[in-house]
Amino acid sequence: MSIRVALHHQTTYRFSRPARVWPHVVRLRPAPHSRTRIEAYSLTVTPPDHFLNWQQDPFGNWLARLVFPNPVEELSFTVDLVADMTAINPFDFFVEEYAEFAGFTYPEQLQRDLAPYLRLVTPEAVDGWIADHVTAPGLLDGSTRIVDFLVAVNGAIRGSVDYTTRLEPGVQTPAFTLERAIGSCRDSAWLLVAVLRRCGIAARFASGYLVQLAGDVVPIDGGPAGPSADFTDLHAWAEAFIPGAGWVGLDPTSGLLAGEGHIPLSCTPEPESAAPITGATEVVDVSFSFVNEVTRVHEDPRVTKPYTDEQWAAIDALGEAVDARLTDGDVRLTMGGEPTFVSAGDTSDPQWESAADGEEKRALASVLAGKLAARWGRGGIVHHGQGKWYPGEPLPRWQTQIAWRRDGVPLWRDPALLADPASTGSATGAGDVARAIAANLGIDARFVIGAHEDTLQVALDEARQPWGERPGIDPDPATTTTEAARAAALSDAEPELGEPTAWVVPVFVDPEGEGWATTLWRPRRRALFLTQGTSAAGYRLPLNSIAWGEAPDITRNHDGDSERALPEGFDRPSQQQGLSQPAREVPIEDAPRTAIAVERRGDHVFVFLPPLDRLDDAVRLLAAIEDAAAQTQTPVVLEGYRLPDDPRLESLSVTPDPGVIEVNVQPTSTWGELRELTTTLFDDAAHSGLATEKFDLDGTHTGTGGGNHITLGGRTPADSPFLRRPDLLRSLVTYWQWHPGLSYLFTGKFIGSTSQAPRVDEGLPETLYDLEIAFRELDAITNDPAINHDVADAVAADWRTDETPEERVERQRRSQPWLVDRLLRHLLTDLTGNTHRAEFCIDKLYSPDSRTGRLGLLEMRGFEMPAHARMSLMQAALVRALVARFWESPVQGPLVRWGTRLHDRYLLPAFVAADVREVVAELNAHMADWPALPDGTPPRFDERWLEPFLEFRFPRLGEVRIGDVELELRTAIEPWKVLGEEVSLGGTARYVDSSVERVQVSAVGMTEGRHVLTCNGVPVPMTPIATTGWGVGRDATAGARVGGVRFRAWNPPSSLLPSIGIHTPLHFDLVDQRNGTSLGGFTYHVTHQGGRSYDRYPVNAVEAESRRTGRFEERRTSGRVDTSAWPVPGGVLGGDPSEFPVTLDLRRFSRGRHPEVAQEAEG
Repeated sequence: MSIRVALHHQTTYRFSRPARVWPHVVRLRPAPHSRTRIEAYSLTVTPPDHFLNWQQDPFGNWLARLVFPNPVEELSFTVDLVADMTAINPFDFFVEEYAEFAGFTYPEQLQRDLAPYLRLVTPEAVDGWIADHVTAPGLLDGSTRIVDFLVAVNGAIRGSVDYTTRLEPGVQTPAFTLERAIGSCRDSAWLLVAVLRRCGIAARFASGYLVQLAGDVVPIDGGPAGPSADFTDLHAWAEAFIPGAGWVGLDPTSGLLAGEGHIPLSCTPEPESAAPITGATEVVDVSFSFVNEVTRVHEDPRVTKPYTDEQWAAIDALGEAVDARLTDGDVRLTMGGEPTFVSAGDTSDPQWESAADGEEKRALASVLAGKLAARWGRGGIVHHGQGKWYPGEPLPRWQTQIAWRRDGVPLWRDPALLADPASTGSATGAGDVARAIAANLGIDARFVIGAHEDTLQVALDEARQPWGERPGIDPDPATTTTEAARAAALSDAEPELGEPTAWVVPVFVDPEGEGWATTLWRPRRRALFLTQGTSAAGYRLPLNSIAWGEAPDITRNHDGDSERALPEGFDRPSQQQGLSQPAREVPIEDAPRTAIAVERRGDHVFVFLPPLDRLDDAVRLLAAIEDAAAQTQTPVVLEGYRLPDDPRLESLSVTPDPGVIEVNVQPTSTWGELRELTTTLFDDAAHSGLATEKFDLDGTHTGTGGGNHITLGGRTPADSPFLRRPDLLRSLVTYWQWHPGLSYLFTGKFIGSTSQAPRVDEGLPETLYDLEIAFRELDAITNDPAINHDVADAVAADWRTDETPEERVERQRRSQPWLVDRLLRHLLTDLTGNTHRAEFCIDKLYSPDSRTGRLGLLEMRGFEMPAHARMSLMQAALVRALVARFWESPVQGPLVRWGTRLHDRYLLPAFVAADVREVVAELNAHMADWPALPDGTPPRFDERWLEPFLEFRFPRLGEVRIGDVELELRTAIEPWKVLGEEVSLGGTARYVDSSVERVQVSAVGMTEGRHVLTCNGVPVPMTPIATTGWGVGRDATAGARVGGVRFRAWNPPSSLLPSIGIHTPLHFDLVDQRNGTSLGGFTYHVTHQGGRSYDRYPVNAVEAESRRTGRFEERRTSGRVDTSAWPVPGGVLGGDPSEFPVTLDLRRFSRGRHPEVAQEAEG
């Protein structure tokens, strides 16, 4: 994410007449010790007739001595430089053990070396300030770490001295600065030098350039935002010498440590020796002016600002153009998704790594759900229910659903009657609410029954049986053969009943009519006792104690008609008069065992919704519940079963997933709807304390670690473009298989056959063979007149209830939706046959399992959560454009047998970039025939729009130029291996081996036959690649070559090939074969090269970048190289190197090293 800036600084003196100018000394060249890399520099002096001599002063700073032989009317000094603003962590240093705490003493030899920097500056002037700000807080009592001491003193100076611009020459004395409590940057810097020296720390005055760049994002919490525009000026700060760390820059003007924006020009013991320009002229009138400008000349794509405003306007225009084509083609496409978010704070807690639930996760999800409900769910409900229940998890996951009617009619009128369970409340009277609901449904109060917690610690088998005479053989003892005797025995065994935990209203749709029905629940015991647990009462109803025999299914009255208008819900004249149609009482044996459960939990009253088949009935039920809440003046929390799925209902949900919060957004029909939904969701998440990125300890960007699955379909199953035109599904699957770059550019770190979204060719070898046959069959059925191609008719027929099973099967054999699903369902899976874990998941296309799986949806699971809303929209725009293309021009052809090339070439960024460029070129060729945009140009997808994804997926680790050769190192993809089963504390487990990593090295300018690039002494197979774009060097023009390197980065106890040690650090050398010499190179460390072990994750992208770049070490050479000792291409194991011709696998050439074994041997 590097930014390069051009700094322009000009100082001009204009004299009233030609004047003699004595020799000048100019200190405007970045010092040799500058940590900010200076890529270009020039000093231009006017008048041109002068003599210039570059020198270095006693302290190693550059200075230019200038002599002017003739009088001049104008004297100007112009500096132009280009600086690389790659992030620098100012705290990235070690200290010697004796200097770990403030108050240390320098060794005698070091004291002599630092004598000029220890010379006191008017100590009496700063002693008082030190007593108040250093001694009093105990900063010098020997218990304060030196880093904390420096930060505290620097901040104290900032708090004591206000900043002002002062044009007068020279520096104020520390006493004067403290007395006035105001000064320029050089005054504060000199005061800090005086304080540090008085505290026994060597310090020097630093003069240089300060470059501050405007941030991409304004802090939401109101924190410091930095400058609103890019800025540069001459600046001054101080530097302290800390043993082990060297000179540490401290900027008392801002209270911060010096970073990449501080470019030192001169660092000296006294301010006078660091003046930027010194010299003299004869006496003459003079006017003075200066210019300081900074311009960005290069910006790597970055997730905080992926696109310029111009680029985004072009993406937006393309999105609208694609929309027009989709409309003209009657595609009826909808697009939804499942974006994921993590905490914007500390992500080291298990709930943000692998655990599905957590206290903070629930709190942040509640805030986000509240914002989404306010934005989208006006007139709707917020439902708190159960989510998915995965094997190995003790309880189902929670889920907050926000639902509202598409027709705009309120589903719930008064939001004040919906309570937030996370808020504080004072609700009472759950029984009153239950009885009011019953009355509104026409249910007599005698059917409302209290439910109690079971006070018997050891439940009797008899207490679990239904009420009534037992049919058949009675195994009870002879003394309790009658119902009365059994009831009396149980009554004697149970204590007095307390207040019911919940109130239960048995209710269901009348199986023989349109109204409600109820039944009388009569348990054998004297009351209804809940099963033990802490879940909602509705989940703990003792349904087996209500009646003998299996409970009937709920009333299945959904007829699939999504065009029928929903009832108003509240428009019930009879109910408004206090009269409801009485609910019919159904015998318990014939009654579905469903009920509304009302309970007070904590500060709120919760209403548990029963399962319903038809949305029309749910609308009426909600109206009755809201009326009851209004009548009792009791806000309620809705929980239990979700509302029935129905195209007339819009909904989104917030739910946990391992390490993330997942939002299942509502489908959108247009680009405008999608744009609004995505941008507002990201904004609401940010204002809820959530973020879209997190980092590993080494600074690797991991995104959220969750998905951003794209869901495509139609408003109804009959509208689904995949059911109406199966060739569209075939085109997408085929095209993704042809272009691996589409799979690996947008996915997460875990790829391969055992990942969450494996490609179709990462499974069984014969899958492609069978898939080609399936595609042929798709063509056949779409042209078969015996097949029912009327999707709407086929979908409607599946709602019929008057068919025998045999008739239904026979009809479905001629149904296009069913046949499309069956042909692909068993091929679009992972290795184990899991249909959900596939790059193209058709679980909800037209599933045989349930109605909720027959939605006509295609889930593209190979998309990782991007870090910016516009990146999410850009990838959606690409998918929509490809759908439009394939709708107009389907693709078909044999699938590619990539073999080992798939994971050899297309896990390297250069090949991924080249592949997606081909996708873009083909898409643009197709769109060339589309109508022109409003500006007269044809719709066009710019390949540069993909660069933020490439940079996010494959960050640059470092670069170096050696003569005419430019080398660049980037992260590549390495599949994680799933190991065999092993015994763990919880049973058996299958661990994932992520100890092998891969990088890509690219080279531009290598001469064939002369240059060879080696890694750890083994030649890297550098393959020419026909591209000059992203991924092969920042300034690549031609002659690019790339190669991959696989290596063992760390050595866990359980891994694939555990006997192979680590291969790091990686030493790369550019070798000149003509003379057998290393011309230079670099070293890459997978951990901090100084041995630092980080104990927390990076706080932001800047710190993460500094950790990554800190592991790259330039300017390495191995000197003389014995090229005859290079191993043969097959490696020490032999074999055919053509299996992976682009990748060097160091495991084949070296057994690595085992540091722990070496330490034991030394011991």
